[in-house]
Amino acid sequence: MHAALRVLRDHGLPASSLQDVFRATILAKIPYCAPAWSGLCSASDRARLDAFLRRSKKYGYCADDVPTTVTDVFAATDQSLFKRVLNNELHVLQPLLPDKTNSCYKLRPRKHDRQLIRKSAHLNDSLFIVRMLYKDSY
Repeated sequence: MHAALRVLRDHGLPASSLQDVFRATILAKIPYCAPAWSGLCSASDRARLDAFLRRSKKYGYCADDVPTTVTDVFAATDQSLFKRVLNNELHVLQPLLPDKTNSCYKLRPRKHDRQLIRKSAHLNDSLFIVRMLYKDSY
């Protein structure tokens, strides 16, 4: 993708327009599917994406307000989707949520009011709902 942006830059496209193209073509794709695959993304995959973002900023394709690490993009996207799922009873992912907790104890507050489900396997840990339920539980 850097090659295509380099061609646009070499043909005289202004920096602000280059950043718009980068935001529309690349930055739109990373958070689009992040909740589905970020749990399965390895450390080397994250490092490659971080390096790509750093190079994009270095060459001026990416604006300075874009997060430096892909982990920040993943976290923001996951939190946004989870909040929408919790607040919309008609959301397609709503049936996957566990029941609400009914606790009479004064416990440390969580970001959700759902029961924690039993974690069984490594693959289970990387699923979106499981990751979000356990994100700030401990």
